[in-house]
Amino acid sequence: MIIGYLKEKIMDLSDLIAPEGVVTSLKAGTKKQVLESLSEHAAQLTGLDTSLILESLLQRESLGSTGLGGGIAIPHSKMTGLDHVVCLFARMARPIEFDALDEEPVDLIFVLLAPESAGADHLKALARISRILRDSKTVERLRSSNDASALYAMLTENVAAA
Repeated sequence: MIIGYLKEKIMDLSDLIAPEGVVTSLKAGTKKQVLESLSEHAAQLTGLDTSLILESLLQRESLGSTGLGGGIAIPHSKMTGLDHVVCLFARMARPIEFDALDEEPVDLIFVLLAPESAGADHLKALARISRILRDSKTVERLRSSNDASALYAMLTENVAAA
């Protein structure tokens, strides 16, 4: 009973990310260029305006970098006009400076966009991504693949496997 309850409470990344939300070998030289490119991808997936997504992500970054360390960043924002949480994943062609907490460059980026009213769902999505990233073997597998479908499969594996 407890295991069933926990599985129900753990958000599955396949509910948040579409295969088209996986970007491989993203080429950009700056954090702003990364956010611009990923805002364009997010706009295609959500129907929201690219500039609104970018502005929202830049506003969040102005509060403090979402570069967590270990080469990972999770830029995130709440957006008007969304009815569910949307996630994108990008693997950089080359690591870039992202003002990360450990001052190391970033090569794995999750973008998380949530509806304004998404309170708990936004936190569950962040927790799910964090859970994936705690597993060093999974992180290494994400870094070693250039295949979008393989990356999507890794990201959306069963919660119990992660």
